[in-house]
Parts: sequence; structure tokens; C-alpha cells
Amino acid sequence: MKTVILGLTTLLSISTIQSQSFESLNHLKGHNLDTYYSDNSKIQAEQMAALCDSVISYYSATINFKPSVTLLVLSPADWNKYTHFPVYGMPHYPNKQTLVVASEDNDFWKSMLPPLDKLPRELAQQISNTYVDNNGNLTMRGFFDLLAIHELGHAFHEQGELNMHRKWIGELFSNMFLHSYIAENKPELLPALTIFPKMVVNSTNQEDLRYSTLGEFEEYYGLIASQFPQNYGWYQCRLHTASGDIYDRAGVAAFQNLWNVLKTNSEPIDDSALANLLSESVHESVANIQLGWNN
Repeated sequence: MKTVILGLTTLLSISTIQSQSFESLNHLKGHNLDTYYSDNSKIQAEQMAALCDSVISYYSATINFKPSVTLLVLSPADWNKYTHFPVYGMPHYPNKQTLVVASEDNDFWKSMLPPLDKLPRELAQQISNTYVDNNGNLTMRGFFDLLAIHELGHAFHEQGELNMHRKWIGELFSNMFLHSYIAENKPELLPALTIFPKMVVNSTNQEDLRYSTLGEFEEYYGLIASQFPQNYGWYQCRLHTASGDIYDRAGVAAFQNLWNVLKTNSEPIDDSALANLLSESVHESVANIQLGWNN
């Protein structure tokens, strides 16, 4: 089963936008987010721009910060004109101010769906009920469209100049950003957001992974992301499911606390002191990711 999912997006920060003029794209007006889209993609652009507007408005009120972001909603024909990332369909954030998403369903999204007859009946039913389009066809659009919010999380922390201290904290931050927004504002979308990551975590044998510790994630981050994407996907799914658990225990206050801690603590910190800081100033469930990762 392929697990190239949440947070593979951070690897995409190594790519760059090939053109800043967007001359061949259409300009969508009426939104706070500067949005450009491919031909025949206006409906998708309006939906994505409205979602991103809502996310930015919510968090600008919650943490008193608002990043500057340009949204590109691209067809397969336009994808390679505006991003170097080779796989069509993955929402990504190639620089500090540009968010790229796909306008169409695609083979990459479809590849994320496992054969339902290979899954436990209850899980197969959950997937077939959740990841489906208006015509009754299975699709992962509902999941991948929400990953745009994860990428906006990176825009917030990068433009906000937060010191993330650890690679896993950088990814946890964006997953908490995503989960908290959905839980607070669009709880009806929680199944689309959570079922797939839980499936990956529950179906992966950790002993089959080349890397599995947080220390290895920190040391080999770029290597894992570029050469072991399934392994990288497992890390991201664990961090996402942890984000859901954190929200269930502490609500959006945990994300607010994490923002404040990362904003005000810029000096290097060892693992023991970091765990204490997270436990005392954010929530014990955040510290427990580090303390209980291998349990």
C-alpha cells in the first residue's frame, strides 16, 4: 500500500515556482487570497480559495498573525509550468508565499486507495462511505484537498519566523493546524481527514520500516523524504493521528500554546528540556509524542 501522504509536502519546499507572472492562468477575484487557476478550473479555484480564506481568517483571529499566500489551482497541463514537483496532485508549498494544488482527480490520488477486499470489512466500509464523489466513485479528493490546510500551516510558521526546534515539531505543528481548524469549523469533514491516516498507522508493521524513531527522523529527514517515501508517510500519519488525540484532550488551546512557545523560545534546547517545556507550556499530550514514541 502506498503511503506517500501527509507531510511529503515539506519535501516539496525544495522545488521552486518557475514563473511568478502567471500569465497563462486566470485570476480569481473576490477573495482575500490571491488566486490563479487553469482553464476550466474556476469552480475548484473558488472552493479552494474560500477554504483557504476561512482558514486564514480563523487563525489570524486565533493567534493574531496573517501570512501572505498566493494560491495556484492547476490542471495537469499547467502543473509543470509552475512547479518542479513531478507528481501531479500533491498540494505543496514550494516557497514561503505560494500554495499549489491540483484542479482534477488524478492517478496519484487514486493510487492511495487500497483494494477494499484486502481490508477488514468495517474499515473497507468506512473508506467506501467517506472517500466517494457525487457519482458514487471512490476518490481521495476529499483528503488531498484538506492537505492544502497543512501547507498553510507551514506558511504561518515560516512567515511568522517560529523556531520549530525539531523536524517532527514542524510537521506536528502543521498537522495540529489542520486538525484543529477542521474540528472547530467543519467537523463533518473529520472522517475524510482521519480515516486514511489511521488506516496507514494500523496497517503498517513498524519492524518493516527502515527508520522509525524520532531521532532518525531528525537525522535523516531529507533522506527519508526523498528515498523512502512510504516510511516518511508513516511518520506523517503517526503525527497526524497524534494531532487528533491532542485536540481531543486539549482543544484548540494546545495549538495556541504551541504557537506561543515556538514564538518566544528561540534558543537551542535539549530533548529533556524540550519535553518539560512542551508539557508545562503546551500540553502533556504534546510532550508525550517525544516521550512515548517508541512505546
